[in-house]
Amino acid sequence: MKGMTTAYGRDLDLNLLRVFAVVAEAGSVTAAANRLYLTQPGISAALRRLTRVVGAPLFVRSGRGVTLTSRGRRLRDGLAPHLQPIVDAALDAPTFDPRTSERVLRLGLTDSGELWLLPRLLRVLDEQAPRMRLVSVPVDFRRVVAAFGAGPGLDAAVTVADELPAAFRRRALYADGFTCLYDPRRGRIHQLTEQIYFSRPHVIVSPNGDLRGIVEDQLEKTRFVRCSVASFAPIGAMLEGTTLLATVPTRVAAQIRAVRPHLQTKALPFELKQLFDMELLWPAATDDDAACRFLRDAILRIAKEPA
Repeated sequence: MKGMTTAYGRDLDLNLLRVFAVVAEAGSVTAAANRLYLTQPGISAALRRLTRVVGAPLFVRSGRGVTLTSRGRRLRDGLAPHLQPIVDAALDAPTFDPRTSERVLRLGLTDSGELWLLPRLLRVLDEQAPRMRLVSVPVDFRRVVAAFGAGPGLDAAVTVADELPAAFRRRALYADGFTCLYDPRRGRIHQLTEQIYFSRPHVIVSPNGDLRGIVEDQLEKTRFVRCSVASFAPIGAMLEGTTLLATVPTRVAAQIRAVRPHLQTKALPFELKQLFDMELLWPAATDDDAACRFLRDAILRIAKEPA
């Protein structure tokens, strides 16, 4: 960086090197002016500025054209390996083929998202992008913005979210509600009433590590919570062979029942005011990232599938 600072301090405008390279290739100020859509006086002025910075003549007149000096040849030979890659980097759109891409993408997911989304998303990658890899990072609505900026950051997130900074995009995936999940082998429920609901023990998911869930928060009624866990992942196994009830998002219930079809759901005997909107979030800076766009498109398609 010291060398770069010194060069800029000596008035080395990198555009001067581009003018120099074209004149050196064309052998004529006039021809270079036509290629660069500049005037001949503009080209001449640029060469004079570059000559002052270099401290030695770069061209000598030769008939109607110009010829490189020895210092000019050294500069041309030094520039040749670098100018074309710079042009390519600026103008060539990166190619992306999901079948061969080896990108590693970081996806923020709630625990419910890991249950319903991650298995389907992995099947998509298995079929369409076999060499791409995912890192699933736990997020919730309180910390999702911080998670995008922490460490290597996130490429996308699927969660409930409040207000977001302008640097983020969001797309609604689905609106979900809650249902009651249980094992009918330990007491079949023909119709779930409030009396039955509050007489049975419950397992709840509480990220706060307490015995309160959405029912306590909204209805201000207390259930007998046998166990509070931090994730939906063990809920299905915990219900097996017990009288426990679990009030879970409908998509989570569907995913659990896909593995444990003997478990059943019942409509809740009361109305919970809050339906939550699950959203796909991503940094606006990755709008043109083809691999990230592939991931987002796959998530949007999966969200439209039946739960």
